[in-house]
Amino acid sequence: MKKSVIALAVVSMLLLGTAVFGVNVSKKIHPNLATAQALITKAIAKVSAAQKANEFDMDGHAAKAKDLLDQAYAEIKLSAEAANENKK
Repeated sequence: MKKSVIALAVVSMLLLGTAVFGVNVSKKIHPNLATAQALITKAIAKVSAAQKANEFDMDGHAAKAKDLLDQAYAEIKLSAEAANENKK
């Protein structure tokens, strides 16, 4: 059981990394939003470290937190795109 949870966590982290790191906001155009994305990336790394330190035995809460951070990251990208559209 524990091995399957660890395997699922590793796959989730790989998918999350692909989702998160594929959509960066321009630092030149939106420096505050880009900084927010960078902080989210750091938060995800810290949650991942906590998962590893606790042998992924966190009842799914850390994974849910990372999912929500991923959503926040994507919303920041969407907000930058909306700002870009509204400036035209």
